Amino acid sequence: AQIDTTTASGRMVFGIFATLAEFERDLIRERTMAGLASARARGRKGGRKFALTKAQVRLAQAAMAQRDTSVSDLCKELGIERVTLYRYVGPKGELRDHGKHVLGLT
Repeated sequence: AQIDTTTASGRMVFGIFATLAEFERDLIRERTMAGLASARARGRKGGRKFALTKAQVRLAQAAMAQRDTSVSDLCKELGIERVTLYRYVGPKGELRDHGKHVLGLT
């Protein structure tokens, strides 16, 4: 259906539809926020799970500290890609943000 916005009644109908759309959007936001708050109250956390466990981060950290470690072999052993490994542990075995978070240091 076309709304003729050049007439007063057309502009009024358009304004009513716009107001209803904004109201519906606000309702959706309120329900979403209430659902997230309810989930948090039940102990649920949002977001993706980390690719590595604490034990795997420690293993990667120790392995990367060794000069003779093959990064490709380590990645195959852990079942991850090279970029994922470097999100957790630096080239010399230092922990990066993801690694610190998994180990509970942040």
